[in-house]
Amino acid sequence: MNKPLVMLLAGGGGTRLGVLVHDRSKPAVPFGGCYRIIDMALSNVMHAGFDWVGVLTQYQPLSLMSHIGTGEPWNFHGYRRGVRILPPRTGQAASDWYRGTADAVWQSMDFMRPLKPERVLVLSGDHVYRMDYRGMLAKHIESGADVTVAVREVAARDVSRFGMVWIDAAGNITRFEEKPPAADTRLASMGIYIFEWRCLVAALEEIVGSGKGTDFGQDVIPALLGRKHFLAHRFDGYWRDVGTLSSYFEASMDTLDPKSGLDLDAWEICTSDQYSGPGDRPPSRFGPRAELLDTRVPAGCRIDGRVHRSVLFPGVQVAGGARVEEAVLMDGVRVGEGAVIRRAIIDKDVCVGSGVIIDGGRKAGSNTKYGKCDAAGLSLIGKGVSLPAGLRVGSNVVIEPWADEGSFASDIPDGETVIGTADPVIVVDR
Repeated sequence: MNKPLVMLLAGGGGTRLGVLVHDRSKPAVPFGGCYRIIDMALSNVMHAGFDWVGVLTQYQPLSLMSHIGTGEPWNFHGYRRGVRILPPRTGQAASDWYRGTADAVWQSMDFMRPLKPERVLVLSGDHVYRMDYRGMLAKHIESGADVTVAVREVAARDVSRFGMVWIDAAGNITRFEEKPPAADTRLASMGIYIFEWRCLVAALEEIVGSGKGTDFGQDVIPALLGRKHFLAHRFDGYWRDVGTLSSYFEASMDTLDPKSGLDLDAWEICTSDQYSGPGDRPPSRFGPRAELLDTRVPAGCRIDGRVHRSVLFPGVQVAGGARVEEAVLMDGVRVGEGAVIRRAIIDKDVCVGSGVIIDGGRKAGSNTKYGKCDAAGLSLIGKGVSLPAGLRVGSNVVIEPWADEGSFASDIPDGETVIGTADPVIVVDR
C-alpha cells in the first residue's frame, strides 16, 4: 500500500475561541494538560506510519511553527520523511492569502509535485480524535474510489455546522450539502479526505485555478459529485471539532471521563516539550491539606487547596484555602489564597489574587464583545492577566490578555469585557 502525502490544514483563525487565539492559531491552542490541538492529527499520522506532511499555516503561525519545529517529536525527521510548514506564497497582497481549504492546497502544488504522490490525505489540524488512517486508505484503494470522505453521525442540532452526506447501500456518496439548515441524514463530513492525485490536480485546476471556488466542502466536492466515484468511510470513535469555547471546554472535561471515549493515555499522543515539558519542571507537589478529585495534574504543579474536575497544565499553583471546580488552568497560572474559580478557562501566566471569585457558568448568556464565542456561561481569562485581590468576576466575562491590576476599577458583572493592555514583546507563544 503506497503511503499518501498528508496535507494538514492548520491556518484557521478560530475567532469563536476568543482571546485563546489572541496570539496563536486555533491548532496551537493548548489542550488536555500538556498538548496542543494539532498534536492529535500529527500523532494520528505518526501512528499510521506516513512519511511526508505539509502543514498549511496562515493566521498567527509563529507559535505553531515553533511547536512543530523539525517534526522530530512525531518522528518526521529524516532523509526520506519530514514535515514542512507551508504559508501562503502565490503573491504579495493580502488577497493572495489562503481563501479556503482547497485554495490552500492549490497554492502548495510546488511542495506536492516533486514528491510524486499517488494519493493525498487532507486533514484538519483543529479536531480532537484518534483515528487509524490506514483503514480508510485500504478501503479507498480496494473500492477504486477517486475520493473517500470520512464521515460520522452527528446530532440533529449540529447539522448546520457540517457538510452533510447521503450514501447508498454500498457506501457511495450520492449527495453532499455544506452546512444545510436541516437535513434528513445524520452523516457529517469530518473534513478528512483521500484524493487520487490525478483527480485532485484536475479538480483544483478546474475549480480553484479558474476562480470558480476555493473550498473543498463548499465548492470542490459538490462540483465533482456525480462525475467521480465518492466513497464514505464511517468513523464511530470519539471526534470533536473544538471550534467554540463551549466545545473546547466540553472536550477538556471529556479527558476526565473514562466513558467519553477520549483517552489521551491510550491514544499515545506525542507533543513538543520545548517550552514547558516535564524536563523543565520538578515533580508536582501536594500540600497536607490539598484535595484533588478527578483532575489532570502534569509536572511542576504545587497544590495546597481544593481542585475538583479540572484540567491543569505544567506549573500551576493553587494556594491554601483556594477552590477550583470545573476549570482549565494553563501553564503557570497562580491561584491565591482563598480564591474561588468555577467553570472558567484561564490562559497562561495569569495571577489570580487572594480572595478572587470567578463564578462562571451560573447563567447562560452572551458577552458584550465576544458574543459569538458561544461561551455557555464560561468565563475566559486571557494570557498574562493579573486579577487584584478580592475581585469578583461573573459569568460570560472575557478579560483580554495582559490586563493588569490597574485595569479593574470594580467587580466585573455578567457578560462584560475587560480590555487588555498592549501585548508585551513575545516572539512565540511559549
